This record gives sequence, C-alpha cells and structure tokens, in this order.
Amino acid sequence: MRCARTLQQLALSANRRSLHHLAHPERSVGVIGAPFCKGQPRGGVERGPDLIRAAGLLHRLHEQGCAVKDYGNLMFEEVADDEPVGVLKNLLAVGSANQRLSEAVQAVKKDGHTTVMLGGDHSLAIGSIHGHSAAVGDLSVVWVDAHADINTPLTSLTGNLHGQPVSYLLHELHSKVPALPNFSWVKPCVSAKDLVYIGLRDVDPAEHYILKLLGVKVFSMSDVDRLGVSRVMEETCDYLSAKVKKPIHLSYDIDAIDPSVTPATGTPVVGGLTYREGVYITEHLSQTGLLSAVDLVEVNPLRGQTEQDVQSTVSTAVDVLLGCFGRLREGNHPTDYRLPEP
Repeated sequence: MRCARTLQQLALSANRRSLHHLAHPERSVGVIGAPFCKGQPRGGVERGPDLIRAAGLLHRLHEQGCAVKDYGNLMFEEVADDEPVGVLKNLLAVGSANQRLSEAVQAVKKDGHTTVMLGGDHSLAIGSIHGHSAAVGDLSVVWVDAHADINTPLTSLTGNLHGQPVSYLLHELHSKVPALPNFSWVKPCVSAKDLVYIGLRDVDPAEHYILKLLGVKVFSMSDVDRLGVSRVMEETCDYLSAKVKKPIHLSYDIDAIDPSVTPATGTPVVGGLTYREGVYITEHLSQTGLLSAVDLVEVNPLRGQTEQDVQSTVSTAVDVLLGCFGRLREGNHPTDYRLPEP
C-alpha cells in the first residue's frame, strides 16, 4: 500500500513538473553579430555587437534559463568602387551585407531559435526581416525607433540607407523603389497592416505622408505620453492579433530611448522613451509567446562623450534584450526551482 502511494506521489510530482515546464518553455536563442556601419556616415556602430556581448548578454540569458547559441559575427567584404547612385550612398556594400545577413537569419531560424541580430546600423533590418520572413512566412513587425526609416530611395534627403529599410520591405511601396545595384534579391515581405511603430518623434515630411497614405499603425511619443506605455502595448498586441496571429519581428533602435539614458548612438533625439518604458515594451512582447526575431541596432561607442555614456547605452541594450526572453523586474527563478526540504 505504501509502495503504491509512493508511486502515485511520484507520478503526480512528475506531472506537475511536466505542466510547469509547459507553462514556462525553455527559450532557445540564436545570436548573430552584424558589425556593419555603411548604412550611415558615422563610424563606431560596427563595434556594437562585441560591446553588447562583453556586457554579459549571453551569460545573463543562460541565467534566465535560455538555451543560447552564439553564431559569432558575420564577415562583410569591403566593396570597391561603391560610388553614390544619385544621393544614395554605399548601395553595393549595404545590399551585399544584407543579403549575407538574410541567409544567416534563415539558417538560425531553421535551427529552431529565436534570432537576435546585434547591429550595426538599422539598414541591417532589410536582411534580418527578409531572412526571417523567408524562413517562417508572413510576419508582424514592431519597429521601436525615434525615426520611421520609411523614406524611399526617391524621397531620402540624405541618401543614408539606414533611413530607408522599411520601404524595401513593404509590399505597398514596391512600385516606389527603383531597381538598384545589389538589391535585386530583396523581395517585399511585410504588409503595412502588419507593421506598428512605437516611439516616433523625428519623422520627415515624406515619411509622414507615406505613413498616413498606407494607414500604418503609429504610436508616436505624444501617444506614449497620452496613453501610457501599458496601453500602447495592449493596443499594439490587440491590433496585430486581431485577425491571424503571426510571428513577431521586433526591430529595436536604441535611439528610441531618450539620450539621457542611451546617448551613445548616431542620431539621438530628445524626448524619447524612459528606461522603464523601453524595457516594458520587450517584457510585454515576450509574454505574447509570438516573438520570433529581434534586432538591436545603432549602439555606437564613439558617439558617447564619456565612458559612462557608453556603459549606460550598452547596459540598457542588454536589459532590453533580456526583457525579450522572460526577464521580469520583480524577479525571476529557474523553472525547476524547489524550496529545500528541512
């Protein structure tokens, strides 16, 4: 009788552990470094991937119970004779780097991981999102940024490709993007209805027109102030899951956060997200269970005035990424943790 009771207790305990692990599945993370800077004019942003790793990202993901595979940094070849095409700069380098990144993201997704792409500048979202979509199909995209990055090659005033990636990815803008060298491989893969912006506060007139024309869901910093970040995230997730729940690609520019917190970035704009709002966004998306790939871009140590500027920017980037994979500010514990018996 005692033996039967013991077996029953063991079975119940095993069942509880099984249910516990189902409720808290292990997250599998594949990290790709993309040390690339040619989408914009400021050197230093290519150092972002190594700085974020050096700040303990991989170890802290392990501590959170994630299985982590680091695929290392991609190697990008120097491109000769990369002359401007009109105002557009470094087309050959940006096109080549993004094609390489697209292939790498596809490989990571086929290995079954949630992809983390450490940039580099935001032009890399072309390859990251393209590769993600090629691997899994239709996506929702949450773009957290001070800037809309939706200029077309014909509306861009600067010619910097980190201000244009969204236009290459949207089906609705395909006819507005001319054929460009090294970009013939890019196929639009995102619908405007599956795109949400959070944190905008520096939008060019042409970008504002495009966003209104396409009916893109936008939460500017004025909206964040008015609604609060919790309501913004509730509305974001309700909007994206209203019809079919698709895998979410989060493309996060560190300049979305106010430069008082993350000053070491190429194009800082005052009036941004607080640290708490910036991290809350990722915590909320993590809880949907749909987050499938993440970009963290535009950390540039050469743009900080002091070592403290760089440290604050990098540590915030790490915390943003930890929030994507289950870090809770009220505390975490291992999924199999049990109190010791007396």
